[in-house]
Amino acid sequence: MYLMKTSQKHKIVLYVSLVFFIITGLMLLILCENDSSPTMNTESEDWQGIINELFVLRNECVLNQDMETLKTIFLTDEKNGRWAYEFEAQRSNYLADWSVKQGIEITEIASRIKIKSVKQVGRGYSFYLISSNEYKYVYKDDTMTQNLFRLGAYHSIDLIPNEEDGRWIISREWYDDPLLDSINLDNATDEMTAYITTHPAIDISGISEQRVKAVEYAEMYCGAASDEQYGYEYNSEYTNYNPLGGDCANFASQVLLTGGFKKNGTWNYTGGKGSRAWVNAQALKNYLLYSGRASLLASGSYKDIYQYAYSLRPGDIVAYVKKGKVTHVSVVTGADSKGYPLVSCHNLDRYRVPWDIGWSGDNVRFFLLNVSY
Repeated sequence: MYLMKTSQKHKIVLYVSLVFFIITGLMLLILCENDSSPTMNTESEDWQGIINELFVLRNECVLNQDMETLKTIFLTDEKNGRWAYEFEAQRSNYLADWSVKQGIEITEIASRIKIKSVKQVGRGYSFYLISSNEYKYVYKDDTMTQNLFRLGAYHSIDLIPNEEDGRWIISREWYDDPLLDSINLDNATDEMTAYITTHPAIDISGISEQRVKAVEYAEMYCGAASDEQYGYEYNSEYTNYNPLGGDCANFASQVLLTGGFKKNGTWNYTGGKGSRAWVNAQALKNYLLYSGRASLLASGSYKDIYQYAYSLRPGDIVAYVKKGKVTHVSVVTGADSKGYPLVSCHNLDRYRVPWDIGWSGDNVRFFLLNVSY
């Protein structure tokens, strides 16, 4: 008798609970249908189009140094958005100062965007994307001849809808970029600019087959700065050392190998791992010089060696020194209309970029190396 009463009580409790959940569910459904706030999901927006438009506007602002319009793209009322805006403003200032030193005019900046991932977070969405940014420029005394270079970047960026007009704006962004150095224009003399702008073009059509192969490899696998047809990817046959401190020497070593260098006990890559001389910028520079595989063309500050740089040829190496240590290497892959050497590299990914851009600080020194293929 007791068990029967307990069973009946359980049935009543279950019945009441079921009715409660049904009524609660119906009420929530009605509330959701009447809610006028917009619902956002990763499929309801043309994210590619939205981000493309943001980059077009941002590039125009950087090109024209339009800081007021640039500020409207970012959530500057909050710390992360303000930092992202200041980052872009600094890039714009650097580009303008470097252009004065170089005697050029940047005529266009265009970005190709590849979205790698998107997820909803907080008030908006978080993206991981690649931008391949192409810069076109002319020398001021030769506006008919167009030159170009590309910088690749990997962005972590958050977008939220602007409360006033619903536009998507940047609330947080992080990416690494070479256009953040500082230029002491007192050191960029009129004499220096005149030398650069009056230098004749250089004929590099007669370079060896080994150098041609090295350059072709460098341009195919320079990552986010490469041509779209190569997918903005590194060569998957090699370990990407960026998470381990940098991939520039690893990439330069791959280029040298493609150009005919032979592996040995000091300079080697096997089993997914490179030797120190293969993956470390300082060690690679030392190996090239001490082994006789390269000769020193010049070393020192920019103002001391920039004239020597015109003797660099595709396949040669530029090493960049800070605080007495080589921290980066790049491979010469061409020359612009005034014979100014252009380089390609990893971290940061670059395609035929003027060799000194991003390395304009007074504390930077250079090694210019002629490589023996």
